[in-house]
Amino acid sequence: MITLCMDTSTKYLVLALIRDHELIANVEKECWKRQSEEIFPCLEEMMHSVSLTSDDIDQVVITEGPGSYTGVRIAMTIAKVFTVMGNKPLYTIGTLQLMAGKNHARVVLDARGSRVYTAVLKDGKYEEEPSVKACEEVMKLNEDVPVIGDGSLVGKEDNWNGLAKHFLGLEDCWVRAENANLVTPEYLKSSEAYFVR
Repeated sequence: MITLCMDTSTKYLVLALIRDHELIANVEKECWKRQSEEIFPCLEEMMHSVSLTSDDIDQVVITEGPGSYTGVRIAMTIAKVFTVMGNKPLYTIGTLQLMAGKNHARVVLDARGSRVYTAVLKDGKYEEEPSVKACEEVMKLNEDVPVIGDGSLVGKEDNWNGLAKHFLGLEDCWVRAENANLVTPEYLKSSEAYFVR
């Protein structure tokens, strides 16, 4: 069983290939606002590195957001076309889940306008549901958990380790889409806010 995993919802392009329950190839590349240009060359190079073609892919996993308004749609569009045309299963996982992996942490992701998408997770499950908070509000929280993601926005260090490996570690959190055509991005704020720069 070959699984292609894709995330384009943050400043990183994250691609992974899983054979059965083993990560066999991956890409983690910072390319903010260039995912659409980079994804196909990176996919081709990754597939070639393990002598696979698109015909070998049995299923696809993508993040559903929250994240960049355009970014979330890049991997989602590619995955929907691929799975519908090839009649293959599509699975989703939350972007904040992927960022946290199995760690117990507060995840923060830039939501622009001095705000972040944030949640607290443990073992891939939400202890605090995803929301949009002002950076200042998160900075005032007195918590004894590490921060993962855009930590510099809330007075901590940035931490973006192991995103590709997290796809594998979170297999039990993948949610199968009954109909790939109906999969939509998960947004936590109005779409107009995404265009404020």
